[in-house]
Amino acid sequence: MPTIVFSSPKGGSSKTTSALILATELAGQGATVTVIDADPNHPIIRWSKRPGKPKGLHVVDDVTENTIIDVIDQCARQTAFVIVDLEGTASQMAPYAVGRADLVLIPTQGSMLDAIEAVKAVKMIQAAEKLVRHPIPAAILITRTSPAIQPRTLKYVQKQFEGAGVTVMRTQIHERDAYKAIFIFGGTLAALDPAEVRNIDTAVSNARHYTKEVLKLLKDNERAAA
Repeated sequence: MPTIVFSSPKGGSSKTTSALILATELAGQGATVTVIDADPNHPIIRWSKRPGKPKGLHVVDDVTENTIIDVIDQCARQTAFVIVDLEGTASQMAPYAVGRADLVLIPTQGSMLDAIEAVKAVKMIQAAEKLVRHPIPAAILITRTSPAIQPRTLKYVQKQFEGAGVTVMRTQIHERDAYKAIFIFGGTLAALDPAEVRNIDTAVSNARHYTKEVLKLLKDNERAAA
């Protein structure tokens, strides 16, 4: 079953947020999902202890550099999707997890400084490809953007990635209060209280478009491999 790894050497890229949004959306569609919380701060484990975790979504955090491959393989046998939230900084665990990935998503903000850090993740994936001796599909996910304003710097960064042959997802993760709120209140975006959180509907719509594109990437990669 598909394993999706979120990797970024830079903190603050919305890596954990992007992983949790995808996991809850997939679970909301009826899929079984395991999230491997490999971040030392365990933000998704803390979220899972709050009320509202979807049925069929499991979170594990007992993972090390020595066990990450076995844990991914075991979880892939048990649930339809495995989502790995890696540590924000570079670690030896990253190439092991990436080597098991059906898709690696690299969240990054739309600045040149963040793009430079994202390139480090791309190079790590390329090195992992040499170890496993097969291509590892990857895509850049632009995060924390405004749905109304697309600055020229963001467009420049996108063109730089595309010019280097790196896939850039069309859907971006917008800056939304709802994405922060699920870590505070628990549960899913759709279950948030409108009296507590603004613009839930737009956040849900953004999350669903994002999830739909991830599923399409997985299918396209599967066809290409076949």
